[in-house]
Amino acid sequence: MKDTFDENAERKAWMGLLAKAPEGRVAALLDAAMSRPEFTWLRAPEIGSTMVRGRAGGTGAPFNIGEMTVTRCALTLASGEVGHAYIQGRRKSDAEAAALVDALMQGSNASAVREAVLDPLEAERFAAKTARAEKAAATKVEFFTMARGED
Repeated sequence: MKDTFDENAERKAWMGLLAKAPEGRVAALLDAAMSRPEFTWLRAPEIGSTMVRGRAGGTGAPFNIGEMTVTRCALTLASGEVGHAYIQGRRKSDAEAAALVDALMQGSNASAVREAVLDPLEAERFAAKTARAEKAAATKVEFFTMARGED
């Protein structure tokens, strides 16, 4: 029997949240919470592209939609934690901030970083998603058939 427990699920969740954050938001939250720790680059921020795949109707066979610009970097803190980041677009400073948050989340003050950076990002993302759903629901059209009584 295959074990379905993913030990990296929590990290995947915060990496996705950091990657989808609005421009400058991660850096603003991090700088408001604490001073940035010393680090050394394993891979300085660099801009490249990645292939984006999709599925027709969400269930069909995967196909290549096209390429998307991304910025990636990797760093290590003085305490030894390693942080990685992949950010959509050409945003080197955002990639640096996201990699710092990733590294800090693996250290002893992870709960403080979660409370100061990740929780507000998650709340903002949920609010934006809810507002978008409400806007879409306002345009919903109900179609129904009226019986003419001739039967």
